Formats: sequence, C-alpha cells, structure tokens
Amino acid sequence: MMNILVTNDDGITSAGIYALATALRSLGTVTVVAPDRQQSAVGHALTVSEPLRVTRFWRDNQFFGYAVSGTPADCIKLAVARLLDRKPDIVVSGINHGYNTGINVLYSGTVSAATEAILLGIPAIAISLGSFDEEVDCSVAARTAAYLVEQYHNLELPPSTLLNVNVPALPEDQVKGIRITRQGQGYWNDTYHERLDPMGRPYYWLAGTYNHLDDDPNSDDVAVDRGYIAITPIHYQLTDEKAIELLKRRL
Repeated sequence: MMNILVTNDDGITSAGIYALATALRSLGTVTVVAPDRQQSAVGHALTVSEPLRVTRFWRDNQFFGYAVSGTPADCIKLAVARLLDRKPDIVVSGINHGYNTGINVLYSGTVSAATEAILLGIPAIAISLGSFDEEVDCSVAARTAAYLVEQYHNLELPPSTLLNVNVPALPEDQVKGIRITRQGQGYWNDTYHERLDPMGRPYYWLAGTYNHLDDDPNSDDVAVDRGYIAITPIHYQLTDEKAIELLKRRL
C-alpha cells in the first residue's frame, strides 16, 4: 500500500480536496496537509518572516488532516520535514477549482505544491477541474487522479517531471477521452478595478480575461475546451540552452 500526501491551494475546507482524499484512500494511506485558507495564485511562495501554525482538522466527525497557516509549498516542505513519519510515495495536489493550463502553471499554488514535491525527489501530480463552483461534481477528476496514482510507476517518468492534469467540468459520458498535451500559450489580459473603502480610500482588485494564442489540439487549453482531459508533463529546468550559445558568441 502506498503512502500518499494530499494538498491543495483552495484550502483544507474545499470540496475538491475532500473528493480527492476520499478517492485515494482505496490505494493506500492518505495524509492531508493543506493550507488553512484560500491560497490560490500564490505560486511557489514560502513563508519565511513568520512562524507556521499547524492545526488538526476534523471533517464528518473524523480526523481529516493538518491545516497549515502557510502556502501549498510550505505544506509539502513541512509535511516531509516534520509531520510525516517517512517520505510519501507520491504527492497529489488538488482537486483545484479552475483550470491550471497555459501561463497559469506559473501562478498556481496547486502546481507549485507538486513542483516542490518533485524538487524533494517525490513523484507528483497536480489535478484541476474546470469550474469555480464549490458544488460542482468532482467525481470524474477524483477518479482520474486515482487512476494516475495507480499507474504512475508504470509510466517511468523522469524524476524531475510532474503531471499537470486538467479535467473539464462535464458529466463522465460527455468527456471525450484523454489527450497528452503541451503547455498552451494562453495569457491574461489583466485589469484592476478601482474601488473605494468605507473611509473613501481607493483600493484595487485584480480582474481580467484569459485568451488563447493557438488552436493546436495538443495544447492543454484547446484540449479541455474540446472536452478532453489534458495531461501535461512539466519540468522546471528553465535554462534557455540556445541563448547560452548566443551569449557566448556575443559576450
């Protein structure tokens, strides 16, 4: 039986993490270590200027996991360093409410938690569902996650690669299948709404619209829009090898 560490960035109270942990319990021992509040779009931030607090969290009158006063990456580091008896066999981050496709992987706390696991030498999966509705049916995404965990070691992925999985919010009989995809080229048109607080002082709230840059059916954005589950292998070797040779010539 596997030892599975589950986390997310929507917080330990979210519907997605509950569905995920429940689905994975048939595969092994599941430990939940997740933020105690919403931590979407915090990226790979770590808490360094204040202490981390850990609280035992109960759900349905049963112990569910540990709520941490930090980021998703904090949760992984703290779990491995102090909260767990041994390193987990795999980390699964999610189920995130909202897609993590295209440029969103850079901002996502869900993907960053999986990235932190990879950096610690632990296989990892990030899984997201294309709906922000807390009442949405998470069962297809949860079963997808369980299937991938069960098959993970047969995939023989490089140790530096995680799986970023995006599932359309559709009934199971409307999901067209699985596509192995690349990260899409979508981007955000950001805007900031200016509002006034009760004292008449201005504040700003980030908003915007997400735009696709390509129509490649093998990109994650396009695949989920067309009703497929998109599975994208991601690694974080950021060096631009071509630019190295260019700079050697120019400098």
